[in-house]
Amino acid sequence: MAVDLKHYPAADYFDEMLANSNRSRSYAKQLVRLLRSLDDEELAARQAAAELAIKEMGITFSVYMEGQGTIDRSWPFDIVPRLIPKAEWDQVEAGLIQRARALNMFIDDIYHEQRIINEGVFPGEVLEGSKNFRAQCVGVSPPHGVWAHICGSDLVRDDKGTIYVLEDNLRVPSGVSYMLENRLVTKQVFPELFERYAPLPIDSYAAQLYTTLADLSPRRTNRPEVVVLTPGIYNSAYFEHAYLAQEMGCELVEGRDLFVDDDDIVHMHTVYGPERVDVIYRRIDDEFMDPEVFNSDSILGVPGLMRAWKAGNVGLANAPGAGVADDKVVYAFVPDFIRYYLDEDPLLPNVPTYRCMFDDERDYVLANLHEMVVKPANESGGYGMLMGKSASPAERKAFAKLIRKNPRNYIAQPTLSLSTVPTVVGRKLEPRHVDLRPFILSGRVTKVTTGGLTRVALRKGSLVVNSSQGGGSKDTWIVDSESN
Repeated sequence: MAVDLKHYPAADYFDEMLANSNRSRSYAKQLVRLLRSLDDEELAARQAAAELAIKEMGITFSVYMEGQGTIDRSWPFDIVPRLIPKAEWDQVEAGLIQRARALNMFIDDIYHEQRIINEGVFPGEVLEGSKNFRAQCVGVSPPHGVWAHICGSDLVRDDKGTIYVLEDNLRVPSGVSYMLENRLVTKQVFPELFERYAPLPIDSYAAQLYTTLADLSPRRTNRPEVVVLTPGIYNSAYFEHAYLAQEMGCELVEGRDLFVDDDDIVHMHTVYGPERVDVIYRRIDDEFMDPEVFNSDSILGVPGLMRAWKAGNVGLANAPGAGVADDKVVYAFVPDFIRYYLDEDPLLPNVPTYRCMFDDERDYVLANLHEMVVKPANESGGYGMLMGKSASPAERKAFAKLIRKNPRNYIAQPTLSLSTVPTVVGRKLEPRHVDLRPFILSGRVTKVTTGGLTRVALRKGSLVVNSSQGGGSKDTWIVDSESN
């Protein structure tokens, strides 16, 4: 039987491929024609081929299973690409660049004059309650005033088609390697689709990342020594660390591979003797980075690394302390940052957000918990949240207690009806909810990946897209607004 899209059940949501009456959107016509030309057996066979390719290519992610430790799993991938029209993407790209600029200006201000607090635009009590503010970074001025060189801002679309920023990830955002690998797998299983579309390329990301990193080098040299610092093979994102190091032609190192000498210069152990390191793309959190300054028990970091960075002898990306803006309460103020620092209106809106630290907003949240998604300030990966609509009365009661006990630590947002994209389920296509994580590189210039990592909630009706929580991914294509 041919793939059935006539009865595709997406009426309750904004589906990004099919509009009302299951008519294909203008930019998706060629994709819909191809899908309709397949029978259900071929659809399932192509999905199976993709999963086999992922196993053969060794594309994995790690999850922690209680009682079993860390387990490697094949990367979950759906073969139907997500299409975004270029005209719309141009607006999104401009909004992300604007947002990254304002976030970096905020971080720089917080570690210097704190004008935004002194002028009453941002509450000082939010900073006082920040887990990721690093007093050790006060007064440091990284190159170009940039602290978050790599940022992943998560985007969602509601049932009216409006795009919102859901959150910003500025500490060690992950997922870009899977974005790149998704494209390679799609080329294997849907080669004929590339004859019908010319999606904007993404394969220059590694070169752009290297350029951004190399520009942080304290030495002017044609080829600075850039390394990727990983916590090791048991980290959930180790595949990505190794992948990016290989793609950039850089060394992948652990803390034990580096040392800081008496002149506050970082060196790497090599078979030829010590070699100076100019830039470190660190994939470890602040608290484990330097046992002299942060967690003294850490064996993952490099003693003296903060000394070397403060002395201007090594570049660090992202800069220590950038996580002060990676806070869901701080997120709620980003539109204010844009107006304050840039004197511009935000090009991309936040999801409507209630800050429980304010009495009136907290009262509203507590009265409407059954309709809210409540998030703690500094959790990630979908952990620690309350999904009000699906929570039991007992769970909502327990969460209300947590909010009253520490209101600064919580925000709440209405449950959005996230947009859907057709996804292979067995031998047919069904709608599944998606979000999007584009990656923004900030240095002398700011660049945004053409698309990003689309994450998809593989379970029917679920809004949780995180791979650690059962989500998957799709290739993301930026295409011409009209297709023939």
